[in-house]
Amino acid sequence: MRLVRLAQQPSRVAEDVRAALASLGRGSNVVGGVALIGASPVDGRPVEAVVVMPKGVLIVIGVDLPDPALKLEAPLGGPWKADGWPLVHGDTSINPATDALSLSAACTHKIADVAPGAGPIGTIIAVGPYVETVDQPAADLAGSVRVLYPTATTMLAATVSLASAPHPRSVQQARELIAALAPDAPPMPEEVLLGEGFSAYSDNEPTVIRENPLVAIAPTVPVQHPGKKPAKSAAPTAPPPPVKPVQQAVAVKPVPPATPIPPPESAPAEPGPKKPPQSKTVKWLPVAAIGLLIVLLVAAISVASSGDDTASTQTPPPPTPATSPPPPPSSSAVESIQFTSRASAADQKCASHAYGDVQSSLQQTSCSAVKRASFAGSIDGRAAAVTIAVVEFPNTQQATAFKATADTPGGGGILDLATETNQWQGDVPVFEGAAYQSGLDGKAVRLVQVVWVPGPSTPDDPGLVRGAKAALELPVNG
Repeated sequence: MRLVRLAQQPSRVAEDVRAALASLGRGSNVVGGVALIGASPVDGRPVEAVVVMPKGVLIVIGVDLPDPALKLEAPLGGPWKADGWPLVHGDTSINPATDALSLSAACTHKIADVAPGAGPIGTIIAVGPYVETVDQPAADLAGSVRVLYPTATTMLAATVSLASAPHPRSVQQARELIAALAPDAPPMPEEVLLGEGFSAYSDNEPTVIRENPLVAIAPTVPVQHPGKKPAKSAAPTAPPPPVKPVQQAVAVKPVPPATPIPPPESAPAEPGPKKPPQSKTVKWLPVAAIGLLIVLLVAAISVASSGDDTASTQTPPPPTPATSPPPPPSSSAVESIQFTSRASAADQKCASHAYGDVQSSLQQTSCSAVKRASFAGSIDGRAAAVTIAVVEFPNTQQATAFKATADTPGGGGILDLATETNQWQGDVPVFEGAAYQSGLDGKAVRLVQVVWVPGPSTPDDPGLVRGAKAALELPVNG
């Protein structure tokens, strides 16, 4: 992320905001974008920053608290409490963020006016001088406003969750938006904006390698009907290999009539010469049948005389034949679970595809590669969606440490590929309440999430858990 300083920021927590944005680094390895420090989208009312990102816009507004706090309860529509003590701001304000939310609404309307379709617009209320924990209600967290103390981790998590457009905006769109929000900002070269994650064109999308088994079947379709020109099709080099057996079968049909068999003049007598050799064999069948009946009769009499006990011992069949075990299930159909590939890709930008603590871990420990895949599933006849990420590391110690971070509840994860690249057909899955499984294979860590489509989903749903365990064996080819 590139910082452009335009004016002095109004709050005391502004320095922490600037330091948190600077910690994200330049380029799109983390999130990318341009932070306009001290911009004034609304005339005469500067804010800490307006962050123009490839997949959204963030408005950062600072709110100074009277004192540091260990725990801040910060509902947007109710009074705030710092370590259990109520906080007020002015005579008519519900909480210290009332004025900030009003300014945020005005900035949002301005951005929507100057850049229609600018994508998601989020707001970050940065509180200070220091707060260890900020508690927001779940209903507020589902919206577009975050209250936080600005650190590298909290700012990163907020930018990832709030800037979530399906496609990045183009370089030209970014220039127009920056010029509208900050006319005094210096123009940026195209290579700089491309390095921050903006696309060269508005419809530019990441390259996705799709797995479609039907592609391999297309070359086997015959090009020419074998019956039209039998003379040419008899040549060994003219037809494709799959058509060759059909041509030989057609040529064999006239062979039986061509054999020199002296039939009588009348056509119906043709089958006559073929029957005598069969009739000679049939003459012995009655004699053999009579002999077999005699043997069976003698055997039945001997069995009856031996008593019921010996007969009962002969009735159960021998236990020697063993039933063959069923074949192992394939990777695409396990029990009543089926998977269909939707998207797959691989690159080395591991942190840019992650969020939460998982992203922070990947920023500190570089990975060798990350492979991602999305599958449409059917579990017991119900539609499901599967997202898989395989993160590879230089050694097993780094892989083990990363798996421990990813397995921690609420520790973040890897973004779904098909959602990022708009490859889902029909309803787009929401991976909230997903069943989760992970696996460690040497230097590679596999993370799996499975949800119902449509939801809702729960992590302990038996069907989703079975699907997640089955997805641990799916091939992921990037």
